Amino acid sequence: MSGRVLVTGADGFVGRALRVLLESNAVLQRAAVRAQSGIAGEVVVGEVGARTDWREALDGCSAVVHLANVAHASVPKSQLFRVNVEGTRRLADDASTAGVKRFVYVSSAKAIAPDDAYGRSKLAAEHALRSVRAIEAVVLRPPLVYGPGVKANFLALLVAVDRGWPLPVASVRNRRSLVYVGNLVDAILRCLVAPEAAGRTYGVSDGVPMSTPELVRAIARAFGKPARLVPCPPSLLDWIPPLRRLSRSLEVDDAQIRSELGWRPPYSFEQGLRATAQWYRARGS
Repeated sequence: MSGRVLVTGADGFVGRALRVLLESNAVLQRAAVRAQSGIAGEVVVGEVGARTDWREALDGCSAVVHLANVAHASVPKSQLFRVNVEGTRRLADDASTAGVKRFVYVSSAKAIAPDDAYGRSKLAAEHALRSVRAIEAVVLRPPLVYGPGVKANFLALLVAVDRGWPLPVASVRNRRSLVYVGNLVDAILRCLVAPEAAGRTYGVSDGVPMSTPELVRAIARAFGKPARLVPCPPSLLDWIPPLRRLSRSLEVDDAQIRSELGWRPPYSFEQGLRATAQWYRARGS
């Protein structure tokens, strides 16, 4: 593609993988970060919100990939909306003024039917972005993202399986979509360059959803260890926050991005999980 791409949240989990992919495809880029991180040519924008000044970061850019957000469950609702909604609106306004054409916003599958403040903030951010008419907005809604560098609940699950802890999920009968970080950034790149993506909202995933017990067994196979699953009434999992979130169903329909853009995940679930396991082992845990 022609022109420079601004990547917000460039020092995060997905941002790092995206920068590698853009570089390998000879795409010029600029990294926007909240604080100095050591990325070459980075622009520090500070806290993301309604007053963030994006002018320096946007100078000379023809496209934006907006990854910066707050996702922690413990964050106050006011902060979620300040960063995720007001920050997105301000960036879209400044991008429009700067002449940016394509704006790819990485939202969340939780925006499909929001049942918490985070999901509602991501859906509100989508609406805020759509209100800026002068840019070509593309929204991606990924489910749980995993891969080298993953944190939070998925990392906790890796630790538990690797250490042989019994997990009380044998009785869980859910369906969860996942997306490997390499597949997600490939979809982002496709949305940056495909003319027909303008104005669209796409789900993106590895493919067929799986249950939490199936996921645990797959992780155990990647580690070459047995899966230790024990039965437990699903209602009791509400007392274990990481397992409560992982044991709920959250499916993503990615048929639209496949049919309209011809996109296919370049990595299988098994390949993605194998790379994640190798990274986990290499980190010395």
